[in-house]
Amino acid sequence: MLDGCRAAGHGSRRQVRGGSWSVAGALWPDPSGQLRPVECIRASSSIGSSVGVGCAIGPRLRLVKIYTRHGDDGTTGLLYGGRVAKDSAAPMAYGAVDEAQAAIGLARAEADAELGEILLLIERDLWVLMGELATDPSSRDRLVPGATLVSEEMVASLETTIDAISERFDPPTEFVVPGQNRIGALLDVARTVVRRAERDAMSAVVEGSIVVPYLNRLSDLLWTLARWQEGTSLPTRSVRP
Repeated sequence: MLDGCRAAGHGSRRQVRGGSWSVAGALWPDPSGQLRPVECIRASSSIGSSVGVGCAIGPRLRLVKIYTRHGDDGTTGLLYGGRVAKDSAAPMAYGAVDEAQAAIGLARAEADAELGEILLLIERDLWVLMGELATDPSSRDRLVPGATLVSEEMVASLETTIDAISERFDPPTEFVVPGQNRIGALLDVARTVVRRAERDAMSAVVEGSIVVPYLNRLSDLLWTLARWQEGTSLPTRSVRP
């Protein structure tokens, strides 16, 4: 996961001859554990393929390649050092969260402005989860709540959103059949991916972590959003012979 440079945040894009480049800013821990501004530049060719990425802490930009070959032996790097097998608990967990983030992004691409804002905040939260899950327990004391460590406030925010959205419609009181409309179906797909991420995280989290409670509330929120977007849900009893 961390063999290359990854950054989240607002970005800009510039067109250049033969392609384009984009700049994204984020906060990311330096080797000492201090959060510092990070800028990443990703260049794309005119045919749409990424040709390089550069990242820097501070004003200097260092161009690096997308690939490192470090993972060719079946291991992957952790946030504060160390390598583990790609099929071990931590990569399986943060890989599932990565997949959940992508599924939510797919739903956001179809969402209106209000729903899109909610989903974007969730996507940003999931970077925090991946940072925590990609850290060896021996380095856990270097994590920063809300930046690389899931906080109670993050879970509370999901609960607040669930309560607020639930006030805007009458949630069904029984199981429903997904697929009443496209956005509802996409949210249900994202919900099931989050459920799997929750199950995978059970084998990776340490005592005191609230990654699992966060994922549990997130799946509840996605269910609520799906039913809200459907307008009229299809109860399971209505499709029984």
